[in-house]
Amino acid sequence: MLSEFELIARHFARSPWGESHGVALGVGDDCALLTPRAGCQLVVSVDTSVAEVHFPADAPPAAIGHRALAVALSDLAAMGAAPRWCLMALTLPAVDDGWLGEFASGFHALCEQSGVALVGGDVTRGQLAISVTVHGEVPVGAALTRHAACPDEVLAVTGTLGGACAGLKAWQAGERDLAQPLLASYLLPQPRLAAGQALRGLASAAIDLSDGLLPDLGHLCEASGVGADLDAAALPLADGLVAALGEEGARQAALAGGDDYELLVSLPSSAWDVARTRLAALGLTLTAVGSCSATPGVRGVAAVDGWQHFPGGKP
Repeated sequence: MLSEFELIARHFARSPWGESHGVALGVGDDCALLTPRAGCQLVVSVDTSVAEVHFPADAPPAAIGHRALAVALSDLAAMGAAPRWCLMALTLPAVDDGWLGEFASGFHALCEQSGVALVGGDVTRGQLAISVTVHGEVPVGAALTRHAACPDEVLAVTGTLGGACAGLKAWQAGERDLAQPLLASYLLPQPRLAAGQALRGLASAAIDLSDGLLPDLGHLCEASGVGADLDAAALPLADGLVAALGEEGARQAALAGGDDYELLVSLPSSAWDVARTRLAALGLTLTAVGSCSATPGVRGVAAVDGWQHFPGGKP
């Protein structure tokens, strides 16, 4: 059986070091030594994925590796940050070298796609869980936040909604082909990193859609001190969503299904055309789904519950 250090050396000591990556010292020491770019602020977030809470334990290991990193990178996308480095704490019930090889392959593939260097972490025994800490950079003062939305601004979302919810239902019904788009939406989410950076200087506020459009819109409105008027008919539904869930089920999935990892932004109407053009250049859509209001609360749709780890009240 591989020791902890052999496991790390075999599967996770792959990321490049060097000045071009800002890594003076990476995997293999007590800490990493990193060099941020001049004129940038460091953006840091951590996300934990637990088997049978955030993903099926019997999902393909490569998909689990991809997903664990993707959901953490989505937080950087919401801030308009460029990703640089990540740390991973991996908890395993047992050492399975074949499983680890596939898991690492999925994780490293997204690292390479996103320009992220894995610079350290930890491995321990227990229920399968992956905690990923991501580090990004944004020019000083340019970060997107949740707290600057203003009344009369356009509310818009990238991409489409509801696909991940339908994908989870498909998995639970026995679908195992990751080429099936709805299932891929759930197990292989794509963090909107380029979109977040393209919207810097245009969007007033942003949040990634992890818990569902309505819950996450509520977070943005609360932070900004605004309300919202939604247009339910404008929601950009994922392809195949109505066929899979029916019209009402599709609408509920888009509003509160969660796990879409698209971006919800508030932006002045004067920035709307430029924002759509920038995203179109990335092959992404930006769809207006409502507007911010000076009147508290969310109107236009019936309240539905999104994902909560500890339902029953505010922390």
